[in-house]
Amino acid sequence: METNPITHRADSLVVIPTYNEKENAKAIIEAVFSLPRRFDILIIDDNSPDGTAQIVKEMIPSSDGRLHILERKGKLGLGTAYIAGFKWALERRYEYVCEMDADFSHNPKDLPRLVEACEEGADVAIGSRYLTGVNVVNWPMGRVMMSYFASRYVRLVTGMPVNDATAGFVCYRRRVLEALPLDNIRFKGYAFQIEMKFLSYKYGFKITEVPIIFVNRVLGVSKMSSGIFGEGLFGVIRLKWSSMFTKYPDYSKK
Repeated sequence: METNPITHRADSLVVIPTYNEKENAKAIIEAVFSLPRRFDILIIDDNSPDGTAQIVKEMIPSSDGRLHILERKGKLGLGTAYIAGFKWALERRYEYVCEMDADFSHNPKDLPRLVEACEEGADVAIGSRYLTGVNVVNWPMGRVMMSYFASRYVRLVTGMPVNDATAGFVCYRRRVLEALPLDNIRFKGYAFQIEMKFLSYKYGFKITEVPIIFVNRVLGVSKMSSGIFGEGLFGVIRLKWSSMFTKYPDYSKK
């Protein structure tokens, strides 16, 4: 269910999935709205039992048409949330569509840098933790190593020239989301981020990485699990295997 019909002509949208983010919802919205560049926000809430959606809806009347929410009936997965958000954005003709976590692990102040990278020629701009080393704060060392080597593993298997393949802080130009077969995206969790970047790469879109500092959440509970990581580990092999028998359109010169 969507509330707050759109009344604006902004060109940039931030899609933020939420599940039990009552501690962060109001603050992350206010942080995005305080940026010098205008961003609209679409919250996609998967029926959070902690009342996250209600917090968002209470902010909508004073948002000047900038805040929107899609409420889903249950916890349906990160990937399906983003795909719903991408389709919503395409219907409303946004030129730049960003994805970002609700927990401040991605600094909203970096959003303009991602959009500017696309304005300067990139089709996909990735907020990268590993472009200039390992820029992660307050994660346990085991998780840092798992994430870092997961991205190295993805790069080795797929040949994709991306240092942070699992990053969830990304800006897409509209033409990328229009071209990719969103209804055929297979993965819902950790591997969703890899699949989107891999398809963008195979379609010939220009991908760039923008260095960021990733900070572990302070409030709320992480949604990461061993099952999500396992999907990414084995999903990469499936992606590479299927790509060997697939002919992709080439958007590199379009």
